[in-house]
Amino acid sequence: MEVVIGILQVIGIVVAVFIVYLLVVALVPGISAPEQPLETSLPSTPKTAIRPPSRSDVSFEVRGTSLSAWLYLPEEASAPVPCVVMGNGFGGTKDMLLESYALRFQAAGLAALAFDYRHFGDSEGEPRQLTWIPYQLQDYAAAVAYARGRKEIDPARVALWGTSASGGHVVVSAARDSEVACVVAQCPGLDGRAAALEGYRKVGIKNGLRLIVHGQRDLVRSWLGLSPHKIPIVGRPGSIACMPTQDAYDGYASIASESFVNEVCARITIRGDKYRPVTKAKRVRCPVLLLICESDELAPVSAAEETAEKLGDLAEVRRYPIGHFDIYIGANFERSVADQLEFLSRHL
Repeated sequence: MEVVIGILQVIGIVVAVFIVYLLVVALVPGISAPEQPLETSLPSTPKTAIRPPSRSDVSFEVRGTSLSAWLYLPEEASAPVPCVVMGNGFGGTKDMLLESYALRFQAAGLAALAFDYRHFGDSEGEPRQLTWIPYQLQDYAAAVAYARGRKEIDPARVALWGTSASGGHVVVSAARDSEVACVVAQCPGLDGRAAALEGYRKVGIKNGLRLIVHGQRDLVRSWLGLSPHKIPIVGRPGSIACMPTQDAYDGYASIASESFVNEVCARITIRGDKYRPVTKAKRVRCPVLLLICESDELAPVSAAEETAEKLGDLAEVRRYPIGHFDIYIGANFERSVADQLEFLSRHL
């Protein structure tokens, strides 16, 4: 009995010390991450751009929060048409390249619905810049429900489209919704654990531990009802950021819209590694197009290949000898869009 009591006392001391540590991390002043402004070279859709005549501003609600979206409908459609539901990757908004794809889908006779997650872009939600994966999956489900409820859209022919982080979201969403017609997952983030391990390898254990402290600060502050603690999404090597590497910094700078906010609530740094869409692939019941960038240094290629293996005959794989951000621009964009349209034309 004395041994048991002693063990419990040790456990109690450890727990108390850890609680004190978390409170110090959450409350002590001076823990901050310098801003990392981006110099963008923009082939995207700034808010000041002229609105395409075929684009409508629409909105729908998720648990009382209004989400902003753009709806693209093909002209002169005489019957309900298929629709591609689109969400952006990590920290991205609908004015960040999505229109480039949506207009191509629309020209091919498809509708497209591009939306902003809660807490981002033109959607409501506080705190701003909160990436919380369960919320984003709920947002995808709400966007699909909204699309299916439009009279112009055929509810039996709704596809999911995602890129980078949202490439994982669409796989999970299809696993949950057996009525999804097909999925396009471009340079998809399918294994948070593998991505985190690769990230730690790049930035080193010291920087990785610093990120964990920032994540703990933000998470504990949220529990206490305090203001969020934010860090940059991308930063120069050696800086505090979710992705403090030159390739990520340059990549985001090459595609960011003029409204892009380079910061995020830091709690994602200690939650993102738990998110593994690859583990849900066997539950998917529709065709999935996986567009793999073979030189991807952000989304592990091994996870995409494992996902394809688990999907079996449902997987269609296209490979490109390029990096993660190259697929969004120029000839690589044209090639990938052509592959996507060919896939969608067969399954919608």
